[in-house]
Amino acid sequence: MARDAQRRGVIRRVLFRAVLLLGMVSGGGVLGQDGPGPAGLEPELDVRRDATVDAVARVMPAVVNVATRTWVGGRARDPFEQRIEEFFGHRQSPRAAYSRGSGVVVDPEGYVLTNQHVVGDADDISVQFADTEESLPAERVALSAGKDVALLKIRAPAGRRFPAVAFARDGDLLLGETVLALGNPFGLGGSVSRGILSAKTRRAPDAEPAGGRLELADWLQTDAAINPGNSGGPLVNLRGELIGINVAVMRPDAGAQGIGFAVPVQRINEALAEILSGESVGGLWFGARMRPGRPALTVGEVQPGSPAAAAGLKAGDEVREVDGRPVDGLIDFNRRLLDAGAERELRLGVRREGRDRRLVLRLTEETAFFNAGLVRERLGALVREARGGLEVMSVEPGSGAHRAGLRPGMWLLACDGQPVGDVVSLAKRIHARAVRDPVRLDVVFQQGWIRYRGGIEVNLR
Repeated sequence: MARDAQRRGVIRRVLFRAVLLLGMVSGGGVLGQDGPGPAGLEPELDVRRDATVDAVARVMPAVVNVATRTWVGGRARDPFEQRIEEFFGHRQSPRAAYSRGSGVVVDPEGYVLTNQHVVGDADDISVQFADTEESLPAERVALSAGKDVALLKIRAPAGRRFPAVAFARDGDLLLGETVLALGNPFGLGGSVSRGILSAKTRRAPDAEPAGGRLELADWLQTDAAINPGNSGGPLVNLRGELIGINVAVMRPDAGAQGIGFAVPVQRINEALAEILSGESVGGLWFGARMRPGRPALTVGEVQPGSPAAAAGLKAGDEVREVDGRPVDGLIDFNRRLLDAGAERELRLGVRREGRDRRLVLRLTEETAFFNAGLVRERLGALVREARGGLEVMSVEPGSGAHRAGLRPGMWLLACDGQPVGDVVSLAKRIHARAVRDPVRLDVVFQQGWIRYRGGIEVNLR
């Protein structure tokens, strides 16, 4: 027995020295040395540098803390509250409310992904990089409340590039794989926690992010620690790829421990497709819904009469080039459209049914199409933008709006449950609807000192 134990000890020492030798031959020696180390010292393997450490090193430079300031009070958002304030000559003094969340850079131009509930109502936004503590102002580019996704743009000198995280493929998830949650818990600064992917399509009725309850299906579930302030931070795999955005935790008072949730990358891509390169792009009308894909973006649908339709784009087309240069994802495509504006044409390289085609696209200012004239044509009512919403100026006798009870002096707050704070948003809501299609308008009006609020259903013309 003693001899067997001695033999096993010799074998272990031989194997250990063989591993060290292999590490030296393959470049695994002491960092910064091409040959053997100092006399009498053997090279040492750093067992701490595993896949987790490498993934964090790749992702952390792209993680930001998102700080917001929101002015509370002093600004009546309802039109009649504004009138009352002006009549009595007093207004509540505004005060600043501050909050902190997390985000991650997803494009080298400085586009940052976070949660909508982190920045949705903010008046001022700044981002601070977790590894350098550099703070820069940012602005909202687009929001998707339904999927709780927001896209910010860092305001930085032209030409500056930022480290960005890579996206995992939709659905490339392994139940039980190690995942990492990065962010800014409790406003303490850059932080990382590790866990496993506990579920891939979880519905979480009792999950509560900062800012209220969300109704979002198919969340990712993880036991990696997610705390207040982690909202908007990345959930990544061991390749350092983004698989989700941290969004919520199960309420501790429900007896939950170690149950956190993230919006999956598939839903993020869907949200980006909705808020980028869709019906409009930064005040310009494009008119095609794009779907992220590899190796090319795919056209999901095209609006009749839109610039995209005029260019000849069709559902299923793969957009591979813009002005002779390959398209590097949805954000890059959106940026090319913005750069062109309505002043110049874009030449698109498209693949359709296995054949390459060349199309010419020219965008249109959305206000030239989605305006009060379109609203009057479809609704039979003339509206104007005023402080707090849309005021009804006149209603055509005999129109669907008149028969439904819409009258001058009323204010429109929403269309089919979606807020309409300006003429463009209302026109976009009703543009593609069919003739005689009913739409529900949330209205508010006042008689004397009594204010009424209700809904009116109008058949479009």
